[in-house]
Amino acid sequence: MNERRIALMRILDSRKKYTARELAERFDVSVRTIQRDLDYLQQTGLPLYTETGPHGGYRALPNRLLPPLHLARDEALGLFLMLQLLEDIPDIPFGSVRRHVSEHYYAGLPQDVRDSIDQLKDYISFRMMPTHAESPYTSLILEAALNKRQVKMHYRSASGEKWTEVYPVGLYFDHGYWYMPAHSKDRIILYRSDRVIAMTILEKILPSLPTLREWMASDDSRTGIPSKIKFTVFGARLAESDPLFQNVSHQEWQGQEWQGYIPSEEFKYVSRLLLKYGPEAEVVYPQELRMRVKQLLQDSLNPYLKDDKADDEEKDN
Repeated sequence: MNERRIALMRILDSRKKYTARELAERFDVSVRTIQRDLDYLQQTGLPLYTETGPHGGYRALPNRLLPPLHLARDEALGLFLMLQLLEDIPDIPFGSVRRHVSEHYYAGLPQDVRDSIDQLKDYISFRMMPTHAESPYTSLILEAALNKRQVKMHYRSASGEKWTEVYPVGLYFDHGYWYMPAHSKDRIILYRSDRVIAMTILEKILPSLPTLREWMASDDSRTGIPSKIKFTVFGARLAESDPLFQNVSHQEWQGQEWQGYIPSEEFKYVSRLLLKYGPEAEVVYPQELRMRVKQLLQDSLNPYLKDDKADDEEKDN
């Protein structure tokens, strides 16, 4: 593809309409040459829309091919490293780019660059939490969020399956799963995208819908309960690297103690989160959270106590 055709593709990408004569004058070539260029771009995959009449012209449709990448060697290596990072993230929105770049762009690189890319695979690895949860609607969710559109979805929750209508705020990937915050009945509810059974985009628009970044930066309006958690030295190290725990509230470290505010609605979640720390963490207050953790620890111990009881009965016999 010559430089004129690449420049022509970029001009048509501006979403404006141009007549063949306007394009010919811009590039100082004949109208027939421009028409040959447009025919070539269509044959290579650029979806052009032609409008006839006095106000007509050529323009590119939204799902068009973009200009080719012109990367230096180090940039090409960095691109393939990013693709390798994404390989273990399932159902990434618009994920067909991985296959396209890996197969088509890679095939067109010089042999020495391809050799370097192949060699990199033996020297770098990204450890991702494995998951088998399929999330086939991530692209649709993101498309709806970008356009602030409502979706109708068939969702599988703990209470069963149901149809509901919500406005997706966006998507974020955390610990092996895609999560979809969505506006429903004047509040934001968090959904797991792998639990979406079916989804369609509706026509309704919510202009006031926040972006995902705005939602994540907003303060929690719920009333928090003053809380204190005591950690061992090892427990404190674990907690500092635990993003889920750090996001519970705005905390201030004082030695090996954590103090902050936890909404009572989050006690069930936080108690299960603290369970993994075992003896490395102790809830000082509130009492309700302390008792929840204590009960979970007791429930975890009960199956082993049954084994001890059975062993005692065998000895008695």
